[in-house]
Amino acid sequence: MSTAGPTSTSARPQGPGPRPGQGAQQASQQTRPTPQGRPGAAPGPAGRSRRVKLTVSRVDPWSAMKMSFLISVALGIAGVVMVAVLWMILSGMGVFSEVNRLVGTILQDSENPFNLMDFLGFGRVLSLSIVIGVIDVILLTALSTLGAFLYNICSSLVGGLQLTLTDD
Repeated sequence: MSTAGPTSTSARPQGPGPRPGQGAQQASQQTRPTPQGRPGAAPGPAGRSRRVKLTVSRVDPWSAMKMSFLISVALGIAGVVMVAVLWMILSGMGVFSEVNRLVGTILQDSENPFNLMDFLGFGRVLSLSIVIGVIDVILLTALSTLGAFLYNICSSLVGGLQLTLTDD
């Protein structure tokens, strides 16, 4: 039988749907759960898992850059929030006032009293954490993009990272 030219097989329905003449019986069999609990899966021996070996041969640098940018922005925001919460907890516990009192008793300088809040005020600490977060976003994005390029070069030499996935 030749495959060139039009054939009568194009009139048959394609895909997993029921064929004419099989109707509702096959449709009910396809939606009925199998012993493994997955509809449409062929029943296999109990306790046997399927293994698939995959190779990660290339990582798209543009995708790596986008994902690393989003993750590093989220980490930067979390870092700024963490610093703000930590500062408020320390201030509420009176740590800064105790350090001021301790440094005041050590220095005993009445002309120029030491005030820790001149150096560690909330605004100054928060702005410094924002600057560090922005620098962190830039560096993490650049490093992960560079890592994707380096991975692609190494995988072209050695074949990539091989993974074995099991279906338990």
